Amino acid sequence: MKPKSTYTSELPCIAIIGGGSWATAIIKILSEKELKIKWWLRNEEDVNYISQYGHNPHYLSDVQINLRKVKAYTDIRKTVEKARYVIMAVPAAFVQQAMQGLLPEHLAGKTLISAIKGMIPGENLLVTDWVERDFRVPAERLCVIAGPCHAEEVALEKQSYLTIASQSIDQAADFANLMSCRFVQASPTDDVYGIEYCAVMKNIIALACGITHGLNYGDNFQAVLVSNAMQEIKRFIDHIYPKHRDLSGSAYLGDLLVTAYSQFSRNRTFGNMIGRGYSVKSAQVEMNMIAEGYYAVKSIHEINKEHKVSMPITEMVYSILYEKTPPHTAVQALKEVLR
Repeated sequence: MKPKSTYTSELPCIAIIGGGSWATAIIKILSEKELKIKWWLRNEEDVNYISQYGHNPHYLSDVQINLRKVKAYTDIRKTVEKARYVIMAVPAAFVQQAMQGLLPEHLAGKTLISAIKGMIPGENLLVTDWVERDFRVPAERLCVIAGPCHAEEVALEKQSYLTIASQSIDQAADFANLMSCRFVQASPTDDVYGIEYCAVMKNIIALACGITHGLNYGDNFQAVLVSNAMQEIKRFIDHIYPKHRDLSGSAYLGDLLVTAYSQFSRNRTFGNMIGRGYSVKSAQVEMNMIAEGYYAVKSIHEINKEHKVSMPITEMVYSILYEKTPPHTAVQALKEVLR
């Protein structure tokens, strides 16, 4: 039986773009508040299924969607209409395609939030920079969701922590309040670029951890790899966007650790398959999910051609995935520079 909907237009409105596990988890979090949530998915069959049964048929299917608060659409313009906040929660490789039905006027006056931990492939742009450029959204109306928070644990209501970044700390604080609930604590920061670049780079490091695990390197080596990786991230971010920041915080180090070690980490899983001998294509087909680090490492590699920051772990991952260097050979070379 189709659950009865008491969906009303008087509640504050938030739009979510994306039909995957992270989008589903964000909807679960927001449903803890009295909000009107408009959810865009590409597939009409998925929209019909969600509207009838209150579950995402493909991702986190155990999560009960509160149809009193959530309405699903395939029309993206209708989805963002009257929304105060628009959250982008699709892989970076597909966000341009997902948003192609929108024009700058459709987003005028709205706050855009990136829940995407990746870069725009081919353009080597952070998602916030792309939105600011192509949709003319002012920087103070852009936010980033970051932190060590896997969708699978949100689905299980495991205690989690998020950081909301915006150039406007008041804007970040307002949205952090919306993203806080009985099992999620969110806090604001103004370090937009630091948070966003760290979120991109920790996926690359997780690939490296997966590759070395697939090659049967142990916990001792993983610990050295991750500690060197944190130094590598700091060198790059401080060079790209100098600012006083504490990279030991949960949005930086915490996000790196959970992505490098968790069983839920897509990037670690992808890297592990590469280390065990899978080709890139075969690993992508078997996973049937996007590992953001695969695209991100190419973008960071190309950006760093200009800046020339020492990034041996990033370069190792790039050489394996894009130059077809055998993983064993690449890791052997990396071992000589780790300390």
